[in-house]
Amino acid sequence: MTEEIKNTEAPAPAESTEEKPAAQPKEYQRREGQSGPYRPRPRQQFRDRDDDGKEDRGGDHQHRYPKFKKKVCRFCYDKNLAIDYKDTNTLNRFITDRGKILPRRVTGTCAKHQRLIAVAIKRARIIALVPFIEK
Repeated sequence: MTEEIKNTEAPAPAESTEEKPAAQPKEYQRREGQSGPYRPRPRQQFRDRDDDGKEDRGGDHQHRYPKFKKKVCRFCYDKNLAIDYKDTNTLNRFITDRGKILPRRVTGTCAKHQRLIAVAIKRARIIALVPFIEK
């Protein structure tokens, strides 16, 4: 039985004497659904630089302000602020109008204080100082 399996293997392909065309660089190979070869656009010339090393792109958009201001954790900034489940005024700043806990990216708190805020909000909810949901 093992002899039959050995005999059924596909024969090795014979090497042809014809020369194969040289492989094109990867960037020039044809892509799916493309009629001709892909050719990259030529590189743009280097932009002029000012004396201070900044690129001169023209226009007024060179010195724009950043899109957003980096938020700072108010508890790290002011060490006197304490996170307490009984302080509902502070906790309400970290809750949406629907009663959900606001994420760090919105409030700007650090990971350590965000965890403490979440625990304080959950404790305040259980003893009914802060609502679970608002209608």
